[in-house]
Amino acid sequence: MNFELNNIPIRTLKPRNNGITMVMDKGMSTRQAQDFIEVAAPHTDIVKLGWATSMVTPKLEEKLQIYRDAKMPFYFGGTLFEAFLIRNQFDAYRKVLDKYKMEYAEISDGSITLPHEEKCKYIELLSKQVTVISEVGSKDDKKIIAPYRWIELIKAELAAGSWKVIAEARESGNVGIYRETGEVRQGLIDEILTQIPQECIIWEAPIKAQQVWFIKLIGSNVNLGNIAPQEVIPLETIRLGLRGDTFDHFISM
Repeated sequence: MNFELNNIPIRTLKPRNNGITMVMDKGMSTRQAQDFIEVAAPHTDIVKLGWATSMVTPKLEEKLQIYRDAKMPFYFGGTLFEAFLIRNQFDAYRKVLDKYKMEYAEISDGSITLPHEEKCKYIELLSKQVTVISEVGSKDDKKIIAPYRWIELIKAELAAGSWKVIAEARESGNVGIYRETGEVRQGLIDEILTQIPQECIIWEAPIKAQQVWFIKLIGSNVNLGNIAPQEVIPLETIRLGLRGDTFDHFISM
């Protein structure tokens, strides 16, 4: 930080196990990736190349090398896994991970119907190849999962070998753990946290109000995902009580 201030929350240091900021790259150019790294790298822990954008992004290998050179972990969105799987091309997907020297992979079932036992088998299998991040929740806003079921699914995926489990919200922030208005399903979150350690979950929170809500509930070192590249610095100020939304929250520390 450029200045010294009292009563600033202590942030965990990279590489972090909690306090993670996961950024959504929806198709940045190589130049944009370089600019993003210059500004946001100290406050970004991992980059997701959203859904299946990696399949159509020009100069993909060059961009991935930019992230590697910056020691910035990255992975392909879970929808790419689903696109291969529904076409019975799982082995081809594994070859793609090898081709691009991926160290992380996301396994999700937000767009397909996949028996959960089968999903956990894919997690177990891929965890021998890469670090697996799995995702719970549907992209269909009409599909509501009961809180007890969220807990069962998250526990099972962690047991199968997931490093972190993402709580689904999409990049729009209006499904999964949120109502269609973007409001947090507070009862759901409270119940999940009675059974699952908070550091095991990355809460997708693309909207500022959602980020503020989780920071006030869990603290500065909550794991947040689907953050837009231009919102990394603003988010870090919210984590530190340096923006109006959390200005008074940490001042009495």
